[in-house]
Amino acid sequence: MSFINYSTREINCKIVYYGPGLCGKTTNLQYIFERTAAESKGQLISLATETDRTLFFDFLPLELGQIRGFRTRFHLYTVPGQVFYNASRKLILKGVDGIIFVADSQLERMESNIESLENLRVNLKEQGYNINTVPYVMQYNKRDLKNIVSAEKMQRMLNPMYVPWFEAVALSGVGIFDTLKACAKMVLNELRKQHSGSRL
Repeated sequence: MSFINYSTREINCKIVYYGPGLCGKTTNLQYIFERTAAESKGQLISLATETDRTLFFDFLPLELGQIRGFRTRFHLYTVPGQVFYNASRKLILKGVDGIIFVADSQLERMESNIESLENLRVNLKEQGYNINTVPYVMQYNKRDLKNIVSAEKMQRMLNPMYVPWFEAVALSGVGIFDTLKACAKMVLNELRKQHSGSRL
């Protein structure tokens, strides 16, 4: 659920990057952070464990417009990829407004993608969310590698709802901002629907 700050006239929205370990969630966030103007972003915070880490930062995209005179600030999070950090994943999903699922395109990682997607469904359901109604996009990352699954097959296996999807190479930035903008626009459309009859 978005948080409205009346003193700064900002609506704060939370987008979570979800996916298996080493799929490129962290690379996505680092790339976005490095290319966001200093005056419109907060600090990049990293909570590191021995084998994984969670990243977080917030930014104010000027080109996405306002809702009833309020600017929109996006808070971007990554979840830990390792399965045994499931409690952390659940915590990070609390109050989520939009989800970007980052899938690893390598053939040998398809099982991990499917497992992580199912884990997302379960964790959302536990908190009263429905994956069919939450603003949600797919990113097929690592498209530059040799041993990858075709986008068509990934669609069949991971995207039966046919949500917006993007091919990406996170290391070089291909598809990163396209993915984020698509999710951000879906979040804003949802907010506009929720607040259409209110004065905020």
